Amino acid sequence: MGKKAFSTMSKNIRQSRFLDQKEKERIPILRIPVSKLREGMVLAQTIYNNSEGSVLTRGTALTARYIEHLRRMEGLTSVTVMSANGCLDILPPPDIVQDATRSAAVNCIQSFYTRLDTITPADVKQLEHTIDLLLEDVMNRGENLVQLTDIRMYDSYTFSHCVNVAILSAMLGMLCEKYSYHELEALTLGAILHDIGKMDIPPAVLNKRERLTDEEFQLVRKHTAFGARRIRSLADKIPHAAIVENIAYSHHEHIDGRGYPRHLNAKSIHPFAKIVAIADVYDALTSERPYKKAYAPHLAYKIMTSLLDGQFDPDLLQLFFDNVAIYPIGTVLKTRLGYAVVLRSAFRHTRTPLIRVFADNGGHRMSHYADLDLSCVQDGASMIQSVLQTNDVLHFIQDTNINPDTYLSKNMQNIGVRCQSKRA
Repeated sequence: MGKKAFSTMSKNIRQSRFLDQKEKERIPILRIPVSKLREGMVLAQTIYNNSEGSVLTRGTALTARYIEHLRRMEGLTSVTVMSANGCLDILPPPDIVQDATRSAAVNCIQSFYTRLDTITPADVKQLEHTIDLLLEDVMNRGENLVQLTDIRMYDSYTFSHCVNVAILSAMLGMLCEKYSYHELEALTLGAILHDIGKMDIPPAVLNKRERLTDEEFQLVRKHTAFGARRIRSLADKIPHAAIVENIAYSHHEHIDGRGYPRHLNAKSIHPFAKIVAIADVYDALTSERPYKKAYAPHLAYKIMTSLLDGQFDPDLLQLFFDNVAIYPIGTVLKTRLGYAVVLRSAFRHTRTPLIRVFADNGGHRMSHYADLDLSCVQDGASMIQSVLQTNDVLHFIQDTNINPDTYLSKNMQNIGVRCQSKRA
């Protein structure tokens, strides 16, 4: 891609981030146990099987056959759907990359990893092509916020995780608005190979459900050194080898010097390793693993900005969450004014979405709903008291006979948005 084309595309991305979300995106998102799935429900996440093929892609309407297949998948306990109402004709919000691009990247990195320890040479050219496809999608779809993480079976986690980290890193690198396309290629390549050292860790350890022993914990920590060694051995084949090696070695370093393996401080950590560190932890937190459930985006935000103080570059972390749907469209909130549903989340205002208040604090339906742009309210983020989880929403519907879905329907298109100039 030429410099002029890259510059024009970056400018268009910055401008398009403030476009309104389409009406079809104003939809509730719920995590549903597979035992309670009903025909017609629409998947909000792509589900991968153990061979990294997508079983069902996001946006698929569930049939009886699909539901039965999901219930038979070992280790799959719940999935995220667009609504508890299986009769609604709705689609998931668009993601920052196309599903086809993501799936192709997963297959590419799996093939690349698999060939490393065989006599068949790894296809570096195909990997470079995949990096270009990922960057092209991230640039062309820059108006979309980061949405829900896909679902992966436990023993296939690493490949999808590497692709997600590459996508998130490319997005954050581009948001910095100071790196050339050539540099973004190096960043994205380093991100997709950041965990290559885990090839030298037994799968039984990586996927262990029980607490790791001290010996196992120390072995897992060595994946950074193992990864740097592998990249070093491929230096004559992989472009940007020095940067890629640095990312593999340093993506677990903390800016306060408490990371590993070298306890580097902020000034000594490569900027791209700082970026990959944020993407790595966010995807790990929001993904289901053998030893933990997936955290919702708002919980991952709280953990990374509060509990992990001193781990990440604060400016990069803020920029990252400027482009993550902390409160995805359709999220039901308990606010100081009552119960509300999220209508829109915009770049740089992901902590203060546009909401529709439909019930008072006692759960009584309001005679007239009220739309409120929290970015226009002083300390608007503090208006949000809690996020209703799936069971909370279902109990709320049962107890109050109020379904938040009705406040997201297409016949409610006149959304009053104050301070529009602030978002534009």
